[in-house]
Amino acid sequence: MSDETLAGYRESIDNIDAALVFMLAERFKITQAVGRFKAENGLPPADPGREERQIARLRSLAKSANLDPDFSEKFLRFVIDEVIRHHERVRVES
Repeated sequence: MSDETLAGYRESIDNIDAALVFMLAERFKITQAVGRFKAENGLPPADPGREERQIARLRSLAKSANLDPDFSEKFLRFVIDEVIRHHERVRVES
């Protein structure tokens, strides 16, 4: 493999990483709005039923994409835990 080929792969990886960061930023912007809505309306920060549905959905998508479903679940669990932490903080501040 030539240096140019490796550089091309790495450029693509860098572009994907940048897209992931911006997508996560957008996702957290929306979940922060959800947290404010929940706090204003006396709703609990966590919704275990929705979380389980989302995990099952993501595991299914991962299988379709030939991605390890366990990895996708760990990733989503990390994101969900962070969102709940933000929701709990908003609830305390309200």
